[in-house]
Amino acid sequence: MGKKYLVRYERGSCIGAGVCVVMDGASFEMNTDGKANLLDGKQSSAYFEKEIDESELDAAMKAAEGCPVRVIHIVEKDTGKQLA
Repeated sequence: MGKKYLVRYERGSCIGAGVCVVMDGASFEMNTDGKANLLDGKQSSAYFEKEIDESELDAAMKAAEGCPVRVIHIVEKDTGKQLA
């Protein structure tokens, strides 16, 4: 079994640039309000969160690194280490 990761997305600070949708269309889509949605993300008080596996990591990292306001974070589930 491969490593698991968490995508944490601060939707309230999203500016709607859409880079996440281009880089990771399997996880993000644009909403009619001009901000992105994290598909299958569960909402907590501060952010939306989605668990992914290694096969989804590359696209998620590209989305996080491409976000101009850095509201997408990738965290190793087991260790809590932030990768992006």
